[in-house]
Amino acid sequence: MGGETSMAEEWTDRFGTVNGVTLHWVEAGQGPLVVLLHGFPEFWYEWRHQIPVLARAGFRVVAPDLRGYNLSDKPRGARHYRAGVVMDDVAALIGHLGAERAHVAGHDWGGVIAWRLAIRRPELVERLVILNAPHPAVFARELKHPRQLLRSWYAGFFQLPILPEAVFRANGYAMIGRIFRNSPRRPDAYTDDDIARYREAISRPGALTAMLNYYRAFGRRSVRGGRDGEGAWGDGMVRRPTLVIWGEQDTALNIHNLDGLEDFVPDLRLERIADASHWVPADAPERVNRLMIEFFRGGARRSAAGSSAAGTGVALDAEDRFGR
Repeated sequence: MGGETSMAEEWTDRFGTVNGVTLHWVEAGQGPLVVLLHGFPEFWYEWRHQIPVLARAGFRVVAPDLRGYNLSDKPRGARHYRAGVVMDDVAALIGHLGAERAHVAGHDWGGVIAWRLAIRRPELVERLVILNAPHPAVFARELKHPRQLLRSWYAGFFQLPILPEAVFRANGYAMIGRIFRNSPRRPDAYTDDDIARYREAISRPGALTAMLNYYRAFGRRSVRGGRDGEGAWGDGMVRRPTLVIWGEQDTALNIHNLDGLEDFVPDLRLERIADASHWVPADAPERVNRLMIEFFRGGARRSAAGSSAAGTGVALDAEDRFGR
């Protein structure tokens, strides 16, 4: 299917069939391919601050709606939302776009998929950026501790049928407004217009259950003793240059998810942002943009000890800082 002008002239809407499903994505710019993978309960629009900045920096930027979200197909049944299946979507999308490999960035569930892609299909990943998404082996360790298990209570709640959907739908999807108004550290991280877009996306037929099915697929595999697919996570080693950006005020993922990460990611650069929450692309867009551009351009590697400093030494003009 062809492209059309999107809600903003800075990107174009496109559709394509990959791995047996039709995905929607937005695209901007020309140059090396960058694929941006959103998390729950967002959609491609999570990257609104990053897309135009990366495009102006000389990259071809593609931000898909993952299967189940917004305008992409929504197969029925939790099995269609296993991490391995969604990873195959991303792998097929990179090929559909005519590229041999791509820079890949993911946040939250998008980060889970990005980790898996780098572990299982490293030949497709040039450089990897992870934003507040735990490495699977480290997260498995952390789930054994109350410090993470208690923070993950909602994932258990999402295993229930019907009730989670009812909670999200109550009062015109008021939960979406509460999440994006109360959780970020930056007061204007999500505007009223942003929240309206999220409500529209989650209210599309079949979308809410499909989005929750990511958690249900993970939970069912865990209960059955599986590891989410054939071969699962392999040895967990990431053999591509990796930047992890972590908002330290994350209430869902404890900071110990960073402990021992270098054991699985030898070429690791870790950047901690002290005043950002789980929603780091919106909470600290200027810093995220600077870090991503420097890293994708092959900037100097920093120690895995990381930094909480704001500056990164990459020059961007004022309008580039927030992607506006």
